[in-house]
Amino acid sequence: MKKITIYCGSNTGNNPAYKEGALELIQEMILRKMDLVYGAGKVGLMGVIANQMLSVGRNVYGIIPQKLVDVEVAHQGLTDLTIVETMRDRKWLMAERGDGFIAMPGGIGTLEELFEIMTLNQLGYIQKPLALYNLKGYYDRLIDFLQFSAEEGFLKKEQMDLLIISDDPTEILDNMTAYKPKFIPKWESPK
Repeated sequence: MKKITIYCGSNTGNNPAYKEGALELIQEMILRKMDLVYGAGKVGLMGVIANQMLSVGRNVYGIIPQKLVDVEVAHQGLTDLTIVETMRDRKWLMAERGDGFIAMPGGIGTLEELFEIMTLNQLGYIQKPLALYNLKGYYDRLIDFLQFSAEEGFLKKEQMDLLIISDDPTEILDNMTAYKPKFIPKWESPK
């Protein structure tokens, strides 16, 4: 586990705990000599995590579509800045380049990325660990919904069990490092 792809907000949110938690996660990654793959923004939690990694000499790989470069949100001081055409290209490269994924608090873009990785894992396109960094219970309602979806038979419980959920960066990274891929077929047998 050398490169972690982090999905997070282009805003810092209203609670200072989100920024503090981001810095705690990055500190744990630094201790483990891990590098960062992210969406290349210089704003919000994205900027916070990138700047912290860069300040201690860790590698930061950013991937961003040209449209966002044009509105000047791209971080220009990264180890590597890859500019792509579309958001779809961005998401695929982020999935390809990371050894594992962490979804921090964020908006609809973060949720989209989270669900895309869950889907790619579910369908066997990738087999990499995925974690929800549940700072201040940010994802509690989403976790409840996912559990409800499993109870209703639309998400397999075994798939839900592969999702690492914690508010502790050490626990998240320990579980990601110990992760054993397990392909769980999505489909039921025809009745």
